[in-house]
Amino acid sequence: MSAVLQNLRKGLHRRPELSGAEEQTAKRIQDFLLENSKPTDLITGLGGTGVAAVYEFGESGPGILIRCELDALPIAEQNTFGHRSQNSGVSHKCGHDGHMAIVAGLASWLNKQPFSQGRVVLLFQPAEETGQGAAGVLKDQRFLDLSIDYAFALHNIPGESLHTILLMEPGFSAEVQSFALQLKGKTAHAAEPEAGINPAVGIAELINILTELNQPEPTAEEFSVLTPIHILLGEKSYGVAPGTGELHYTIRAWSPGQMQQLVSQIEQAVVQICRQQQLEYQLDWLEHFPASTNDLDCNIIIVQAATALQLPLRRMPHPFRFGEDFGWFSHRFKTGMFGLGAGKNTPALHHADYDFPDELLETGLGMFQGIIFQLLGE
Repeated sequence: MSAVLQNLRKGLHRRPELSGAEEQTAKRIQDFLLENSKPTDLITGLGGTGVAAVYEFGESGPGILIRCELDALPIAEQNTFGHRSQNSGVSHKCGHDGHMAIVAGLASWLNKQPFSQGRVVLLFQPAEETGQGAAGVLKDQRFLDLSIDYAFALHNIPGESLHTILLMEPGFSAEVQSFALQLKGKTAHAAEPEAGINPAVGIAELINILTELNQPEPTAEEFSVLTPIHILLGEKSYGVAPGTGELHYTIRAWSPGQMQQLVSQIEQAVVQICRQQQLEYQLDWLEHFPASTNDLDCNIIIVQAATALQLPLRRMPHPFRFGEDFGWFSHRFKTGMFGLGAGKNTPALHHADYDFPDELLETGLGMFQGIIFQLLGE
C-alpha cells in the first residue's frame, strides 16, 4: 500500500490547485476512492469542491469523520525532483498532498473491516488555507445528515522528530482573523500638504496602538499577536500628497473571548483615529479561523492509538500559532487534531523548498486506523 500512496501523493503534488479551485484534485481523489474501494455513498461538491466518502457499518454506533484538505498555496516551487509542481506559481507547501494520501489510504482498509456498527466519513475538504472550506461544508445539509459524532484530523509538523505524535490540551491551533482597512482623505500638492488629508499619520498612529496590544508570550492568558501584512499609501509621485491608504493585519489569540476583545479594541482605535484625522474608512474582517479545540475523550483516543503503535508522544504546552479551519468542526462535534512530526531538518511549512515526507504516510494511516478501531471495534 505504501507505494500506491506514494504515487498518489506525488501525483497530487504535481498538479496543485488553489483554494476554491480544486476541481481536478477532487476528481483525482474520487477516481482513487472508486478504484480502490466501494464506499456506501460518495458525496461531491461539498463547500465547493469537497468530496466525502461514506462507509456504513450499522445503524447504531458513532459517526466518525476523518478530514484532510484539498488545496495548495500560491507559492512557486523551488525543488527540482521529479514530482515538482507543474502548475506555475502554485505548490503543496503545507503537506495537504500527504494528508490526502493518508486519508485516501483508509478507503480500501475500511472495506475489509468487520465492524458491525457506526459509519466512517472520509472528508477531502476544500479551501482550508482561506478559512472558508470547513464553514462551507457545514452549510451543506447533505453533510449534516451524516450525523457525525467525532471528527479527527492531523497536520504534519516540520522541526519535530519524525513520527512523533504531538498532542495539545485543550486545543491544537489559535483563533485567527485578518482585517483590511481602507482609508480615504483628500489628495493635495506635496508642496501644500495642509490643503489635503493624508492618511499617513492615521496609519502610523494605528500601527503604534496595535503594537501595544501584542502579548506574544504563549503562556499568557491574554496571548495575542498582531502582525502587519500590507500597507499601501499613495503612488510614487513625489509631487502628490496621497489621499488614500490601506492597512492590513492578521490577529491571533488562544480563545474566542480574547479575539472578540481584540476586535473590539481595534474597532475603537479605528473610529478614534479616523475621527481625529478626518478620514473616511471601511473596515472589513476576513479569513476567520476559529480556535481548533480538542475534546478530552478525543485526546484519550489519540494517545491510545499512538501508544498501540509504540510511537513517541509529546504533549505540547500550548496550541500552534497558525490558523486551521478544522476549528469550525469543533463548534459542532467532538474533535481531536494532532501533530505528526515531519523531521528536525525538514523545511518549514509554507517555505518554497518544503515537501511532505513519504515516511509519514504509513504512520498517519496507522494512527487513523487505530482511532477508528477504538470507536467501532468490539
